[in-house]
Amino acid sequence: PSPSRFPRTPLPVSAAAMAAHARWVARTVMVQNRNLEAAERRLSRILSIDGIIDEAKRRRYFEKPCRKRIRENYENCRRIYNTEMARKLAFLSRKSRQDPWLGC
Repeated sequence: PSPSRFPRTPLPVSAAAMAAHARWVARTVMVQNRNLEAAERRLSRILSIDGIIDEAKRRRYFEKPCRKRIRENYENCRRIYNTEMARKLAFLSRKSRQDPWLGC
């Protein structure tokens, strides 16, 4: 088929496709001055923050369903603990809070 007979029409792009594209673009690292080691360190840091490296290591071998449940429950508990601890630390580090032991 010739290009003139079938003109290309742009396909509608979903929000999920745009989000996936944005995540891919965020993982793109530019190599500057042929410094591959720095670019590799930067990419590995980005991938470890996103959790892609850990997921790839986990998927290397089969994970039993009971072990998966145990791991997910542990991760949920750790996430809840970390958010609560961050909230408490943010509260304690505020400058404009009242003195809890007034008159001591």
